[in-house]
Amino acid sequence: MTKKLRVGVIFGGRSGEHEVSLRSGRAVVEALDQRKYDVVPIAITKEGRWLGPAEAARLLPAGATRSITKETLAGSGESVAIIGDPSRRGLHDLDGVNGERATALPLDVVFPVLHGTYGEDGTIQGLLEMAGVPYVGCGVLASACGMDKVVMKTLFRDAGLPVCRYLWFLRTDWEADKAKTLRRVTREIGFPCFVKPANLGSSVGISRAADRLSLEKAIELAARYDRKIIIEEGLDAREIECAVLGNDEPQASLPGEYVVHDEHAKFLDYTEKYANTGRVEFVVPAPISKQLTTRVQRIAVQAFQTVDGAGLARVDFFLRRDTGELLINELNTLPGFTEISGYPKMWAASGVQFPQLVERLINLAIERYQDKSRNETSITM
Repeated sequence: MTKKLRVGVIFGGRSGEHEVSLRSGRAVVEALDQRKYDVVPIAITKEGRWLGPAEAARLLPAGATRSITKETLAGSGESVAIIGDPSRRGLHDLDGVNGERATALPLDVVFPVLHGTYGEDGTIQGLLEMAGVPYVGCGVLASACGMDKVVMKTLFRDAGLPVCRYLWFLRTDWEADKAKTLRRVTREIGFPCFVKPANLGSSVGISRAADRLSLEKAIELAARYDRKIIIEEGLDAREIECAVLGNDEPQASLPGEYVVHDEHAKFLDYTEKYANTGRVEFVVPAPISKQLTTRVQRIAVQAFQTVDGAGLARVDFFLRRDTGELLINELNTLPGFTEISGYPKMWAASGVQFPQLVERLINLAIERYQDKSRNETSITM
């Protein structure tokens, strides 16, 4: 009988997307095949404390814990950590006797479903690299570039990919001279425009500004979540998405589209994404031509390769209603895995169901780890 892989699923996190991550964690845990995997739930609180399997499992619905063995739940204390030491690869108990850190559970692979800061931005990826643990998703570079909307758009633009007009500034610039910043935005971007924290997702902290007064309020909101603010031109456009899967030879799914059924839903904010109001529907495949579908898929793969992506990403597009121009909005390196998330829906419509998707992502993580392990780390003279 083939040995089961022990998969650590990390969810929660120090982020404005903490609650979304809990839902993603539940979906991944439920999708993992009990015959192939031993699931180790690991939660990170909003304060940044790591919780062991027993405490982490309490944050999941009862049905989601069926695939978690009793031995796993009893295998570590309340506080745990992954240590940057490949010789001690695994989950470490921080509540050991006399302060000793004994390895409680070795991990074969980690599936992080942490969205936003301290999870999707390269920080946990760096920790897992130092610890020598294979992990699902993009590496440090792609994760960091994919989180920072300014860096990401700069890379896309330099690669010749189409992006909308934008500008950015620091929170300290805003606080030093608000009038100057407002004048700059009015002159270079105009209205309407969208104001966003540069390093966040799930539409947290995003506002649509239609005039100077609403622009000031929008910047104040965005500045609560990040030190860098990006302003993008407001477009009359359809919102198209495409899911990418793979490492060196990535594939793109059928695109999907967010269709607005209520004119009061001005844009796809956090509530519309996750509260299931019924005012916005995600349709797969997107009702676009075969030729445009092929172009979306091609550019999505190009965007993925531009940031040196691995494992997975979701690429979001604007399709302008006035000109028909296709523009990249952004790339998400750890998209939502909730029951209503676009990424798994697009792959399901493309013939890859959720359990298969999770398994392929784990296999891609191990494949990438093995490839990186071929790199020599010392020079023989």
